[in-house]
Formats: sequence, C-alpha cells, structure tokens
Amino acid sequence: MEMKEVELNELDQEKQPMTGDTPAGTEKNGCVKVKVPEDTEVKFTGLTKEELMRVAGTTGWVRTRWILLVLFWLGWVGMLAGAVVIIVQAPRCKPIPEMHWWNEGPLYQIADVSTFSGDNGFKGVEEKLDSLNQLKVKGLILGPIHNVQLNQPSTLDLKTINPVVGNEKGLNSLLERAHKKGISIVLDLTPNYEGAAVWFNNAAAVAEQLKAACAYWLHKGVDGFLMSDLGQIASTSAWPSIQAVVQTNATEESKKPALMGSVTSVSVDDASLLLNHSGVDLLLTSLPDLTQTGIEQAQGINKLYSSHPQTSLGWSLSGRTLGPLTSRAPHVPIRLYQMLLFTLPGTPVFNRGDEVGLKEGEPLDIIWDLESTAEEKNETAKAVRAERSEVRSFFKALSDLRGKERALLHGDFTSLYSSASSLAFLRLWDQSERFITILNWGDAPINMALTNSDLPAEARIRLSTDTEKLAVDSMVSLQKVYLGPKQAVLLSYPYAG
Repeated sequence: MEMKEVELNELDQEKQPMTGDTPAGTEKNGCVKVKVPEDTEVKFTGLTKEELMRVAGTTGWVRTRWILLVLFWLGWVGMLAGAVVIIVQAPRCKPIPEMHWWNEGPLYQIADVSTFSGDNGFKGVEEKLDSLNQLKVKGLILGPIHNVQLNQPSTLDLKTINPVVGNEKGLNSLLERAHKKGISIVLDLTPNYEGAAVWFNNAAAVAEQLKAACAYWLHKGVDGFLMSDLGQIASTSAWPSIQAVVQTNATEESKKPALMGSVTSVSVDDASLLLNHSGVDLLLTSLPDLTQTGIEQAQGINKLYSSHPQTSLGWSLSGRTLGPLTSRAPHVPIRLYQMLLFTLPGTPVFNRGDEVGLKEGEPLDIIWDLESTAEEKNETAKAVRAERSEVRSFFKALSDLRGKERALLHGDFTSLYSSASSLAFLRLWDQSERFITILNWGDAPINMALTNSDLPAEARIRLSTDTEKLAVDSMVSLQKVYLGPKQAVLLSYPYAG
C-alpha cells in the first residue's frame, strides 16, 4: 500500500473489527468511536442541606457529638479544678513591708556644699546629680547651710542660707532638678554645727526656732531634716510639736517628709532607747564598728534589728564629724565597708567621696576626674586612678543589686558566723533570691562552715573583692568557705520551696 493508506489505517484504529476478520466486501461493524475532551473539570458540589440534615440525624453522628461535648466539659472542669488546687497549695506571698523613699537606696551626705561643688554652690551640686543618680542615690543630706556664727546663739537664723553656699533661688532649682531624677533633699538643721556644743548647751532655747524652720523649708519643697546629737533636742518639751510639724505634713498626693536624727559614740542599748523615745523616721548610728570583734558586731546588729523595724535603721560610719569612711579603720579596705553597709538590714548612708575611697585631706576633684577621658601619663597616678575606678564600680554594683533584690532591700537578717575578725550573715525574703555576706577584716585567712536550715550545699558568687580566688558567677561550697585576709564576698542562691 501507499504510505498515506498506512497512516490512515494507523490513525483510524476505532474502525477495525473487535473480533476476527471480516469477509471481503462487507461493512465493518462493532466499532465505537469515543471522543474524550482533554481538559475535563470535575466539580464537587458537596451534600445538599437536606442530605446533611439526614446524615446529621443518624444515630452514629448524634452519639459522636455527645461524646465530644462531654469530653470538652470534663476537660474544662478538670483544668479549673487543677488551677484551684495549685492556688490553694501554693505558698502564700509574704506581704511587703511599708517602705519609704529613704529605704529604697543609699543616702549621700554633703556637709560642705561649697567645697563639694567647687565653690559653685547649689549650682555645682545640681551639675553632679547625673553622677549621683548613676549610683542610685535616693537622698542628699545637705549642710548645714543656714546662717550662724560659732558659739553665738543670738546669730542663729535657720531660715536664711549662708551666702557662701548660695541663695534660695539656687536651692529651688536644685530641688526641682533633683525631684525630677527621683532624689530627695534633706537639710541638716544642726544649729551650732561648727562648735563643740551643737545645741549651744541649751537645746530648749532653739526648739521653737527649729520648729518654725521645719515648717518654712517644708513649704519650700524640702523632703526632710537631720538633727545631729538627737538625744539633746529629743529630750526637750518642744520635741513632740517638732515631730508633729514634720511627720504629719504628708498627704496622699505627696511623699512623706523624713525626720532623721544622728548619734555617734553610743552603745547599742542607748541607740535603741533613743529610737523608742524620739520616734524619728530614721536614726543614723555609727554602728557597726569593725575595730571591735565580729561577735560584738553580730550581737549589736541582732539587737537593733530584733527591737526595731529596719526601715528606721540607718548605718552611717562617716560624715561631717566622723570624716571619710577610709579614716574609720584605716586597716580595713573601703570595699569591705561598702559591702557591709549595703547588705545590712537598713539604710546605708555615705559621705561625699566614700564611693571612690577618698581619704582625709584629698581634694574632691578626684571624684569627678574619674569620669574624664584624659589619660594619666604618670604610672603611679594611673594605678591609683584605676583602683578608684574599681572602687566606684564596686559601689555602683552593690547599689544596683540592693535596689533590685528584695532580700537586700527589706529581707530578714540571720547571723551565720562570727569571730574576732570576721562576720557572715544571711538576708532572705519569702520566695526571692537569698544572699550571704561574708567579711574578713583580719590579717589571716579564714575557713568557715556555714550552717542554717535554709542553706543549700553551694552558692553562687555575686560580688567579690578577691576575683582571682573567688571569681564572680563561680560556685562555692558553704561547708568549706575560704576567705583571704582583708577580703569580702557576696553569695546568693535561689529559693528552693
């Protein structure tokens, strides 16, 4: 056949017989030609409403829906019951004690405003607020700043600012700026602050003037007052009226003014009696004294803490009459004092320069020179500057930690260990992180085993003055704590339930 016929037969396969061969000349039959479209779309229309209703009403589907409904409600009730059980069995949170602004951070004393500010008065103090704010300072104790001549009670004027310090306009500007930064301003109203007899040997004679001055400065926006040698003024008949002026001046819209007093060289018993008698909001004492044994320190702290709320305890080991912290006990490194004051139950109070370890007679410029970027060329001066920077960083780290951790802010105090030259105590609060302070101000290393029902086997190092042997964030066994001479360490461990 020709090629066209072959192709035609191959293409017309549907015309070939289904079975057998057909006789010649007859018509081929039994063949079906079907055309299937190439792009056929099958649409699923689903069940109609009537079909769905018929299926939904069947016994199987009704039973399934009931089972699912019962399972849902059983699960919901089970979760509710579980939540109730968890809430009932969970330990109750201990109520937070009432705290005031003077309990929230360290207080910073500036006795000589003129020297501190570089002879720039209140304006100079205002320029230093940013630096003080970095240290988490919550209050400045200024002065005394009033007018008086040495041992001349007739010249006393508690409402007038000494021109050497500044004027009311400068004080108002300082108050406004400090309040914006959350820093309160306290005035030291000690009358004869340059004389040996701070109350002119007759506190009753100036009591009325003191009362009027408190009312005057509160109206100007001052946040509190400090009275040195509190025992003398608190024993006068006018003291209750002075209390009334200061302590009843607060409103719901304003923070409470603070009535503070300070005492030096008094026993623990005398300090306790004065706290009870005077009713001050905060008593600044020169306790503890590291020239005494750790056993005496632990006993004194326990006595004050157990008899009075820690919100009324202020620890002030430096100041206008005591000098810088470095002169308190020259053989004790400044960082040991910083750690002790920041971790005791109460308010730490520091004198200007204590944050860098300023010594008696050293210029205050040292404090601010640390913030400059200038390089020291003298190697000795460079080493001293580096040491002071480390001291300031240590101070700041302690202040940050105290402001964040409830155990350090208002936690309970428990003595763990004490010896002639060492002290260890525990601070804990409810379900918060616990902290252990260990101090060794002696000349020999110590090994101690700390025991208490709350203590775990190990604790983490948070801050240390000996970072070579006690590296921060490393773990230490509480059954065998080694601490070198003139060293301190702060440990922590979590609440275990």
